[in-house]
Amino acid sequence: MDLTPHVTALQMTLEDIAGEDEAAIALAHRMAAALAPAMQLQVLDLLGEVALEVSAQLPDGRLDLQLAGRDAVLIYRAEQEAPAPRTSDDEGSETARLTVRMPESLKAAIESAAAADDVSTNAWLVGAARARLTTSPRRSPNPSTSTRRITGYVQG
Repeated sequence: MDLTPHVTALQMTLEDIAGEDEAAIALAHRMAAALAPAMQLQVLDLLGEVALEVSAQLPDGRLDLQLAGRDAVLIYRAEQEAPAPRTSDDEGSETARLTVRMPESLKAAIESAAAADDVSTNAWLVGAARARLTTSPRRSPNPSTSTRRITGYVQG
């Protein structure tokens, strides 16, 4: 959807407020031109909020907002729960359900990353958890029992 007609309508409303005074009309015209980028961002923010609200009400899938040049496009994406990729140590193991509470902004970022990787949110989270657990050394909950030490000396 082209946002230009909507921004133009807002600009014209601002210019209409000026009335018949030539100086006020000129000022309104300059203000409308200066505010055009901010108005376009506000319209995009509104569309983004609409997409989030509609997505929250959909029983399956979500509504994404994509930008194509200066056009905004709302796209419905059906949620496809792909099975988590299995490794040799997963074979034969049963799955478990886990409920996680997180900030809405983090949830949206995870969903975007999953969409970019073309996998389900669940599969993305399982992969991220697996990668974190296999690539980083586990930290001891008690720093005094940690096996990592720094040794050496400082010369002043």
